[in-house]
Parts: sequence; C-alpha cells; structure tokens
Amino acid sequence: MKICLDTTPVTQKPSGVGLYILNLINELIQQKIDKDIEMSLVYQPKFANWLRGSWQFPDQLQPYVQKQILPIPVRLSNLLTRPPTGLTGKLLANYLGSPDIVHGTNYSVHPLSHSARIMTIYDVSFVLYPEYATSVSKAYFNAVKKCLKWTDLIITISESSKRDIVNCFQVPERIVWVTPLASRYPMMINTAEQIVSSKTRLHAFCKQGVSRNFDFEKPYLLFVGTLEPRKNITAIVQAFNQLKSEQKIEHQLLLVGRKGWLYGPILEDINQSPYQGSIHQLDYVSESLMADLYRSATAFVYPSHYEGFGLPVLEAMSLGCPVVSSNTSSIPEVAGNAAILVPPDDTDALADALYQLIDMPSLRQHYVQAGYEQAEKFSWKKTAQSTIEAYYSLMS
Repeated sequence: MKICLDTTPVTQKPSGVGLYILNLINELIQQKIDKDIEMSLVYQPKFANWLRGSWQFPDQLQPYVQKQILPIPVRLSNLLTRPPTGLTGKLLANYLGSPDIVHGTNYSVHPLSHSARIMTIYDVSFVLYPEYATSVSKAYFNAVKKCLKWTDLIITISESSKRDIVNCFQVPERIVWVTPLASRYPMMINTAEQIVSSKTRLHAFCKQGVSRNFDFEKPYLLFVGTLEPRKNITAIVQAFNQLKSEQKIEHQLLLVGRKGWLYGPILEDINQSPYQGSIHQLDYVSESLMADLYRSATAFVYPSHYEGFGLPVLEAMSLGCPVVSSNTSSIPEVAGNAAILVPPDDTDALADALYQLIDMPSLRQHYVQAGYEQAEKFSWKKTAQSTIEAYYSLMS
C-alpha cells in the first residue's frame, strides 16, 4: 500500500502538529510498523521561501529517503484547489503520482484524482470558540468544508474532537477515526539523582544569559503552550497572585511557549501583577531542556478553555510532574483520574488545587504515580498502529 503523507506543517523548531507528524512518520518508517506500507513524504515550501526559490525540506525530514517537494506554496494551492475530477487533481497526480492514499495532516487534503483521501482535523475550536481563533484559523471552516467534498476519511486525536467534528460538519461518525497522541518523552520515574542532574543543567542554562532572573533554587509552577487567549493564561496569573498574597508561597511561575495570537493582554496581566518579578517567560527551548523543566516543577498548570488533545498534560505526567488542568473538551479523556481538574473560569478552584499539591506532599506523590500510570496507556506505536488501521479501512 502506497501512502503519500503531507509533512508541510513540520518546521525547523517543530511544536504541536509538527511534532505529531515527526513522531508518526518515525514509527511508520523507521520502526517499520507494517512492512507492506510504502510511505512517501511531500512538502510544500512556505510562501516567503517559495518566492526566494528556497524549497528544501526542514532538517528534521532530511534523513528520510522517500520524499519530494510540491513546488507550490500552501497559500496558492488552496486558492487553486478544485475537486479531484478537475484540472487540479490531474496536475497534482503529475507531481505525486497515484498513491493508494494521500493523507493531509493539517485541515486539508490534496484532491488527487486516483487516490483515497484522508484529512486530519485536530479540533474545531475555530467553530466552537471563534473568540479564541485567529483570522487564519477562522478561515479553516470554509477550507475544511471544501475538502470534505472529496475526503474519504477524517482522522482526529480524541473522542471529544470526534464528537465535535460530527456535530459541526454533519458528517457520519463512521468516517471519523480516532488516533490518540502520546508523549514525546518515554516514561521515566524520577529519582533524586535525576532531579539533581536536571537542576544542574537548568542552572547552566540560566548562566548562559537566557533567563538570568530565574532562580532554580526556588520551587516553581510550570505552564507549557502558546501564549494565546484559548490557553487561559490570565487565570494562571490570577491564581498565582492569589497564592502569593494569601498563602505566601515561595514559588515562581514559569511560562514556556512562543507568543501567539493576542498575547499582548497576557503580557499586560503579567506586568501588572504585584509579583511580576516571580513570573518568567521563555520562548522555544530544546526538547531535553523541556524535559528538565517538567521534572523539576512542583506542578504543571494547564487551565485551557478547549483542547483537541492537550498533549502537554500527558508530557508532564510522563515526566513525574503532577497536573492541574481544566475539566473541559478532551482533557478529562487524556488525564483520566490522574490530574486535578477544575472549571477553567474558576480561579479560586485553580488556586486551591495548586495549593493542595504545594502543601500536601503525599497528595502530590499520589498524582505523580497516577500520572505515570495514565501516561503508560499512550504511545506513538499505538498512534501509528491506529493510523495504519485507518488506512486499511479504506482498502477493504
């Protein structure tokens, strides 16, 4: 079975969708989950790179042999895309051939004229919560509706997202296939030696001048994700202010993630906090350093309004960091009973949950152990195997 997989969302510093694609193809190709599958990777250059004639694959994709450039940027191909029976499908076939399946990994799929077509939809926040969506993501609705005209199967990442897709796009449940994600970190039970090693590396990181004001001798609460309204970081800052004021905690707050859409009000909330000196923000950090940050944190806090999966929750659990998160969308499905879940708009409940983990070591240890057990239920091998089952369902 020949599969053409779109890798366009992979960037030089991948996160989110890019990490999903890299982990998926690693299992499908390097681990040879199924010897009867022949996988080829297709990549479209970004518009600015296309104008400069820079059409190379990102570094992370260079080791793979079966790959090819589609020499047209996404922005342009979306404008030109028409049903498979038209000229677009035939032109695409000239570049990509006629694989058995073409898998679009980011809310669209190429209309190849002689292939089955799969589209991955991660969530429908742009429909359910337009107030948290960018102008680009708001346009996803019409783009997805257009692609659904020639899509044979939809892949999504949680049962919660499946229900939302069925309701928002009025598609049959039978054509929506769930392939849950997994942590990029193997489960590792933290030892005292590992914690010391992590803190040593974090100290060295600070001495490089990246975050000189951050004191790793003090405990900290951790958030990982894009700084944008949907992630509900304002509630984290408010809960932190409350804990500092009422409980006199010595902790710092560390926010790790790039600045996203409408991040200005979030930075304003931080700057107006009476404890702004204890709030720190880091942009992109390496995968190994991110693991150290998870391991060394007192708790991971993630009160997002809506998630298609909520991968940072699972990553924190796999590295022994107890989790406080929201009780909405897919998060209860991912976290199970291994996290303290609160309504995203209840700042008092959020502060109380965090204080319980700070004040009660036995409770914290309970959630560390429960997190390990929950994270073990997910793996990229299972993700790949479920994806292969989706592929074969179209061939039967």
